[in-house]
Amino acid sequence: MTNKKTIRLMLTGGGTGGHLFPAVATAQQFQKQFPNTEVLFVGTNRKVDTGSLKNYGFASRTIDCYGIKGKNPYQLLKAIVTLPRAYMQALKVIKEFKPDVIVGVGGYVTGPVISAAKSMGIPAVIHEQNSVPGLANRKLGAIVDTICLSLPGSGTQFNQGKVVYTGNPVRSDILELACQKKETDAKKKTGAKKKTGAKKKTILILGGSQGAQAINNLFPKVVGTLSGEVIKELKIIHQTGDKDVEGVRRAYDIINIEAQVEPFFTNMASVYSQADLVVSRAGATTLAEISVLGIPAILIPYPYAADNHQEKNGDYYVQGGGAIQFIQKSLTAEKLGSALAPLLSDPEKLKKMSVAMKKLSFPDAAEQIVSCCLKRMKV
Repeated sequence: MTNKKTIRLMLTGGGTGGHLFPAVATAQQFQKQFPNTEVLFVGTNRKVDTGSLKNYGFASRTIDCYGIKGKNPYQLLKAIVTLPRAYMQALKVIKEFKPDVIVGVGGYVTGPVISAAKSMGIPAVIHEQNSVPGLANRKLGAIVDTICLSLPGSGTQFNQGKVVYTGNPVRSDILELACQKKETDAKKKTGAKKKTGAKKKTILILGGSQGAQAINNLFPKVVGTLSGEVIKELKIIHQTGDKDVEGVRRAYDIINIEAQVEPFFTNMASVYSQADLVVSRAGATTLAEISVLGIPAILIPYPYAADNHQEKNGDYYVQGGGAIQFIQKSLTAEKLGSALAPLLSDPEKLKKMSVAMKKLSFPDAAEQIVSCCLKRMKV
């Protein structure tokens, strides 16, 4: 249902695609329900923030702000000294835009922006993607009106009276693909299936927005452990990040396998539509996207993630039967290859994992977050 009311929505956060894309999904849902919604993102001047927002057509502003956690003494001093300026910049942006509600999605920039908004009496909602809340959201939990969480049982640090388990929102093009897949699966069940040539099994390798060097180095070796017959029926789509792209392309050329290797994919819906299996880090947004699409996964959590949150993210999907998880420090090409080969030769196992993955998803997460915002706005 749409509404002609004009809503001024401010979102803040960023620094990674994992923070940014749930914010994009929330903005898209607001505009779906309220087509006159005006959106402004307040973030950092990092390329991942400004570039991604430009692709989606959303206006953005930046403030001067730096991270605190895990920094050396000089970086820490710089971050603390600039906080008052960041707060004043946030006040200025908020006064100019006059938002009806503000949504924070994590990252250090949310601190001064949400604090400034609350000092002006503006309703504020935060969303935490990960199983372990980040530093900014942990601190902001005390002052915001509502805390939206992605995974069951992840909000023990917060005032439970403020917590709503919404799931992690995914972008509209991913949700559209999920609907298309559902329709295709329904047609297959009723026998209305198009006759096509044999399709190669496609493995999608994802390392997050910056790529994952350990996975980049490992996975061509993993493929090398597979039999020639399996390799002939296999296609690889591999997102490497900027640094490793040429080396990974050469590695796949040597073993003579069909591989599409790119530093980054902008059209993720197109890439996901080809994937039978994902090998990935355990970032919350990637997990939300592949679960809503029902794509089974082999997860290799980033070992240096704050509070080991990626491994804990992955545990939810492993326990639900949709994924297998390996710890990077003990992982070898042979070990991963021995887990991969049976999956490629057992369509029923992949199908069971796919069904399990789908059951773990929250396709209405963006709607739930919008609902939380509307309650605070009393709309």
